[in-house]
Order: sequence, then C-alpha cells, then structure tokens
Amino acid sequence: MARTVVVRIMEYVLFAGFFIHIIQALAIEFENRSKRKIGYEVKMGNRGSKWYSRSMGLLGTILLLFLIIHWSHFWVPSRFTHAGLAVVPLSNWRAGHDMFHLMKETFSHWWVVILYLAGCFSLAWHLMHGFQSAFRTLGLHNKKYLNMVNAVGVGFSIIVSLLFALMPLSFKLGLIG
Repeated sequence: MARTVVVRIMEYVLFAGFFIHIIQALAIEFENRSKRKIGYEVKMGNRGSKWYSRSMGLLGTILLLFLIIHWSHFWVPSRFTHAGLAVVPLSNWRAGHDMFHLMKETFSHWWVVILYLAGCFSLAWHLMHGFQSAFRTLGLHNKKYLNMVNAVGVGFSIIVSLLFALMPLSFKLGLIG
C-alpha cells in the first residue's frame, strides 16, 4: 500500500512539474516575442544556435500534444474511466487493470505508433537542448566541462528517447505480446 501511495505522489509531482514547465516556457516565449517585433536582418542559423534550440516552442508543442494523446490512451482509462480494462490479479491479495492488453490494442495501429515515435523524436531534441541549458541556468557552465556536459546530454537524450520508442515499436512489430 505504501509503495502505491509513493508512486501516486511522485506521479502528481511529475504532472505539476510538467505544467509549471509548460507555463514558464509559454511565458518566456511570449515575453521574447513581445520584446522583438522585427526579426534579425541577418539570420545566423547554426552559427548562433542549434536548430533545436531555436525550435523549443515547436518541439514543446509536439510534446504537449503527445502527452495529451498518451494521457487519453493510458492514464485516464487506468485511473478514472476503466473503459475496456479487464481486472487481473497482480498478486495473491491484490488486483489491477489489464494495461498490457490496452497497450497491445493501442499500439496495433500504425498511426498511433507513428505519433508516439514523433513524440519520442521531439523529446530527444527537446532534452538535448534542455540538458545543457539546465547546466547553464544553474551556472555550471565553463569551457573545461562544456564538451563533457554536451556529450552526456546527447547520450542521455538519445538513450531516454530510444527506450521510450521501443515500447510502441515492440508491440507493433510483434516482439511483445
């Protein structure tokens, strides 16, 4: 019982973090746009910043749409509606909802798998910028460790996103289920 409570608390803290991040990102985006009505005459492209750093608004919007779809596919049915979810034994004294079959059914459609892969692709680029940006925000930015922080950030971004992408792909390709 205590493990379930801790997981639920962590889940709501994570959601609160998402919403705070989204609100702060929107506030920064609107503030930046209001301060500079006319774009730069000379576009620096990748000499000034990476494309994904300049595309945080787009990548974040794709991620938000992905989260809404993900919540509607899994979180809402498992927590609230229980629509189409069979009850299965989890242990000798506890039962739960059959999320495995829900995942199997959801990921049987290519369009859903493609949406999830687009979300994972966006997540990789979003994290790639966010990882190194977080270190700069915290003041932990110096030339001695910059290459290492960037390399760890790229590795982290790719590994996390690939692991998330493996679930829908594994179900669709029949590797699971």
